[in-house]
Amino acid sequence: MDFRAGLLDQTQAFGELIRATDPSTPIPTCPGWTMQQLFRHVGRGNRWAAQIVAERRSQPLDPRAVRDGKPPDDPDAAIDWLNGGVQQLIIAVEQVGADARVWTFNGPRPAGFWIRRRLHEVLVHSADAALASGADFNPAPELAADAISEWIELMVVQADKHAPPVDRGRTLHLHATDADLGPTGEWTIGNDEDGLSWTHDHGKGDVALRGPVRDLLLAIVRRRRASELDIEVFGDEAVWDAWLQRTPF
Repeated sequence: MDFRAGLLDQTQAFGELIRATDPSTPIPTCPGWTMQQLFRHVGRGNRWAAQIVAERRSQPLDPRAVRDGKPPDDPDAAIDWLNGGVQQLIIAVEQVGADARVWTFNGPRPAGFWIRRRLHEVLVHSADAALASGADFNPAPELAADAISEWIELMVVQADKHAPPVDRGRTLHLHATDADLGPTGEWTIGNDEDGLSWTHDHGKGDVALRGPVRDLLLAIVRRRRASELDIEVFGDEAVWDAWLQRTPF
């Protein structure tokens, strides 16, 4: 998957969705936020990541210190500001090298980490905007599947700082029903004597969720309940509930 092209495309689509919506529209999946605040959050986040990479930072950057972190009032200029932040990030990664290690909330990572992270950040916030405005949210299955993988990776690393989202000896399995995803459409998360880990292996799991990859994504990032989506849940639902309760971000 070309994460850079995906980030450019998804950001442009997000901007057009925002442009077509009243900026005061509330975002139910981000309580207390309006569409305008969601837009600013995404746009400033890209510039925040770009500055971290460009400065090869080893420490976090205060979001208030992001250069040009506020969008202009003019709608067209604001869209240019949004897309320009993505260009800044891509250029910064090219200049320092995708393998150069920089600060991330999960410890030092190659700078290219931020391209994929920001891609899936804007994808999930596109879902927020779509759900708030009544627009369609139909990402390409391959993109939604990688978003699930990236989210699970983040949560597995975050488990070192918090209670593990899957208890010792338990397993959670997700199975996308979309055609042609192959192994990338299955995820098994387990916690054994070696700790929390995940694979694309097929497995039964103590709890298993089966449905379209779009719906699995919305469920795992807590944008919709599984019961509200086209998802079948098999087994011990307490394992799934624990995952949701222990994976804030």
